[in-house]
Amino acid sequence: MSRITLPPYIDEDALADLIARLVAEDVGSSDVTTEATVAAGTLVEAHFLAKEDGILGGQLAAERIMHFVDATLDLTWTRLDGESIYRGTSIGSVKGEASAILSAERVALNIMQRMSGIATTTRRFVDAVRRHPAKILDTRKTVPGLRMLDKWAVKLGGGENHRLGLFDMILIKDNHIAAGGGIPNAIRSARAYARTRGLTIEVEVRTLEEVDSVLAEEGVGTILLDNMVDRLPGGRVDVDRLRRAVERIGGRTATEASGNVTLDSVEAIASTGVDFISSGALTHSVQALDIALQMKLV
Repeated sequence: MSRITLPPYIDEDALADLIARLVAEDVGSSDVTTEATVAAGTLVEAHFLAKEDGILGGQLAAERIMHFVDATLDLTWTRLDGESIYRGTSIGSVKGEASAILSAERVALNIMQRMSGIATTTRRFVDAVRRHPAKILDTRKTVPGLRMLDKWAVKLGGGENHRLGLFDMILIKDNHIAAGGGIPNAIRSARAYARTRGLTIEVEVRTLEEVDSVLAEEGVGTILLDNMVDRLPGGRVDVDRLRRAVERIGGRTATEASGNVTLDSVEAIASTGVDFISSGALTHSVQALDIALQMKLV
């Protein structure tokens, strides 16, 4: 078994329920191809092979998937979640009945490939800002039903998790401000609500004037500086507006930057002194890392 533990926002029951639904979606009433072609009791050994360099994610989840299908399968890992993997090398192996491994294969690989892709992308962002104190954050731009795994993968890549959902932080965005009657009204209402729930408050702004409006109110823990990075011809970015906003805030609240955050721009954004940088690109359009399962009779 893996020595890696689950993050605090995923418990064993929740993971087991998710795995049961994922396997049921794929296997349905039965794996008819395996039933038609593989004799019962056939034993095999299969190796998980990395076909690209990256950061491994989903190893523990894949182990749980394999054992959900057949608890007697014997898994051995040479790499664990969060560790570097290299093209052409074995990540681990599984031994047991071919029918069970074949039925679990696609679901296990889907999760490993997606989580490894997220972890790998996150690590690249983290490495790009390593000279600065800024932390890389994820967003809620995740695949429905897989948010906990997506956010887990961000952690494995060295990033930090932002709010898990709509329930664990008050984040006042532009539409809340519009519907709530402006920044002062929205903050004052949120402040009273936050006291009853023990929640922190973050407010999204897009101009220096809005920064001043937030700073005039009490109770805000973080100001989200949205789309204050301007794209220039040739792909360069101008972070002057963002830098001025961070300087104006002057440490009175934490600061988070979002919008136009890419691998090409993130280091310049971090250079402004912002505390956090959030990017939906970590999860919403990530490219899966290529991992295969190669099987042989034993």
